[in-house]
Amino acid sequence: MSLQLVDLKNVGKSFLSADGTARSVLEDVDFTLNEGEIVALLGQSGSGKSTLLRIMAGLIPADAGDVRYRGQPLYGPARGIAMVFQSFALFPWLTVQQNVELGLEARGIAAEERAERAEKAIELIGLSGFEGALPRELSGGMRQRVGIARALVVEPEVLLMDEAFSALDVLTGERLREDILELWQGGNMSTKAILVVSHNIEEAVLMADRVLVFASDPGRVRSELKIDLPRPRDVNSPAIRALIDEVYALMTASRDGLPAAEPAAKPLAIRLPEADVISMEGVLEMLAEAPFNGHADLPQLVEESELTDEELLPIAKALHMLEFAVVAHGDIQLTPLGRHYVDGHNALRHELFGQQLLAHVPLAAHIRHSLEQEASGELPEEPFLRLLRESLDKDEAERVLQVTIEWGRYGEVFEYNYNNGLIHLPEGEEDEQEDAAEKA
Repeated sequence: MSLQLVDLKNVGKSFLSADGTARSVLEDVDFTLNEGEIVALLGQSGSGKSTLLRIMAGLIPADAGDVRYRGQPLYGPARGIAMVFQSFALFPWLTVQQNVELGLEARGIAAEERAERAEKAIELIGLSGFEGALPRELSGGMRQRVGIARALVVEPEVLLMDEAFSALDVLTGERLREDILELWQGGNMSTKAILVVSHNIEEAVLMADRVLVFASDPGRVRSELKIDLPRPRDVNSPAIRALIDEVYALMTASRDGLPAAEPAAKPLAIRLPEADVISMEGVLEMLAEAPFNGHADLPQLVEESELTDEELLPIAKALHMLEFAVVAHGDIQLTPLGRHYVDGHNALRHELFGQQLLAHVPLAAHIRHSLEQEASGELPEEPFLRLLRESLDKDEAERVLQVTIEWGRYGEVFEYNYNNGLIHLPEGEEDEQEDAAEKA
């Protein structure tokens, strides 16, 4: 039986919203990281994945539940746990050698031993000869290697990687991932378990022994897929393609296994997917044409569209939400309405989009109704932001309102003045509103 290195039971975490109320980010998270395994954690942005990693690293405390490292309660940073960040997090005024030595210096390691261990870690990660370079003199891939070397130099048992490859171009990310797997397979590092947070489904299947799918609002483990295939894995093999399909199905399904959709009683402050109308139209048009002819396997659509998983999945969710497509079991299928949209002229597309927006996005319908009640046909954005901040943090509230405004403008449901922050009815409708108010 494998040793449990990190064990989480019923872990919860909340942050204060702008109005002072607690907003649950994580709830009832149960998770165990065992010795000898790589685990990948997938989920949409804002689901709490990075927060979970920071709790496991001891950087922030959990508000509820139990967090243990090697059976002992974790109350702060543990010596056996190290973390690699997406943003590299290097000090620009320090050399590669000095950046790698930081963790050792913080532990009071003597200068001579620090230098020796740092040189070994730098060599291990393939950066020999760059010890005296500054971060600005390195490529993105090389900078991330410095971040990995800084984590490995403290000889951690547990390595946490938060989107460690996402800021890199595809080829550099693949090369670095392969190097990490080669070190892992060859036993050339002290690390006994790795947890990787990722948006890349293919990356997760190629790396992990287990893939966990995280749900949102609040974040929690929704499903788990075990992978018992040896590494290195061939991305084009039937077994790997089948697993990738299975993960897509898990990512696009609700907890009960049905297609992911918002609940019947939709709150105003739902997290709208990060999808712009041009991208949605592009996917619909591609889906309508050969070779898909209205129905596509999501992994194949990713390849054909040259979009990443992080880009395509929100688009698919938005099309499902607006009923232009149905997403289920890792596939996406054009609906009759979606086909009508693709075949329609520009004016019809605007009309259909606005119609579906009002029917399926409560915030858009609320804004439209509020504008219709105003004699001037216009309102400031701030009341709607305050409404969103009751359930969402400040940044997410602003993002959701911005998406709603962009969709609303395209659907000719309302307009927005970027100079003064006023939302108003479309031209022509404003004049009708004013005339009606004068007659009243």
